[in-house]
Amino acid sequence: MKGRSVLYTGAAGGLGLETSVLLLQRGAVVVAVDNDPAKVAQLQAAAEGHGRLIVSTADLSDLAGWRTELERLVAETGGVDVVINNAAIYPAKPFDEFTVEDHQRVQRVNVDAGIVAVQAALPAMRAQGWGRIINVSSITISGGWASLSPYVASKAALVGLTRAWAREFGPDGITVNAIAPGAFPTDAEKIHPDPEGYNRMVLDAQAVKRRGTAADIAAAIAFLAGDEAGFITGQTLHVNGGWVMA
Repeated sequence: MKGRSVLYTGAAGGLGLETSVLLLQRGAVVVAVDNDPAKVAQLQAAAEGHGRLIVSTADLSDLAGWRTELERLVAETGGVDVVINNAAIYPAKPFDEFTVEDHQRVQRVNVDAGIVAVQAALPAMRAQGWGRIINVSSITISGGWASLSPYVASKAALVGLTRAWAREFGPDGITVNAIAPGAFPTDAEKIHPDPEGYNRMVLDAQAVKRRGTAADIAAAIAFLAGDEAGFITGQTLHVNGGWVMA
C-alpha cells in the first residue's frame, strides 16, 4: 500500500481503528472520516508513529458539505486511490414507528455519502488506471433483522452498487467489492436488550466458535485494497465465522 491514499469513512469506530492502523503500517496515507471526538482521539493515539493520518470530522448527512470537504481532501492528498465506505447509523425500532424521513436519513449517511465519495475519487482512479472501492455491508442483508429495516435496506443497497460499479468501472482498472461483517462486539451490538443471550446465539450460529475481532475485518479489507486482489471484483466477502455461507 506504499504511496496509496485511502479515504475511509467511519474510520475510528469499533471495526475501523484497527483497519486504519494496519493500512498505515503498510504504507498508505489514511484519510479517516469520523465525527466522534473520543474515537478520533483513540485513533490518533493508536496511529502515532505508523504513518500519515489525516482526520476529517465531516458530517456525512450533509451531502453538500461533504462534497466540499472531499474537494479539500482530494487536493491535499493529490487524489484518492482507495475508498472504503464504512460509516453507518443504525436506529432501532419497529418498522411502523419509522418515518420516511428516518429511512432517508439512514440512506443519506450509509449509502449516499458513499456515492459522493466515489464520485470524488473516480477522476484520479481513472487517470492512473487503478483503484479500489470497498463497501462495508452487513450480515443482516442475508436474513433480515427485526427493528432495523432502514439499516438493512441501506446495507443491501451497497451490495447492489458494488455490482453495478464493478461492471462499470472494471475497464478503468478499478475493482469494487463489499465486505459483509457478521456479529462483532462493537457499539452497534450494545443496543441489544440481552447481550449474554445474544452472544450465545451468535456462537451457536457460527461454524467458528469464537467472536470475530477487528483484526479479522482489517485483514479482509487490506487484502481487497491491495494489488493481490486485482482480479476480484463485484463480490461480497462474508466475514462472519461461517454464520452465513454464500
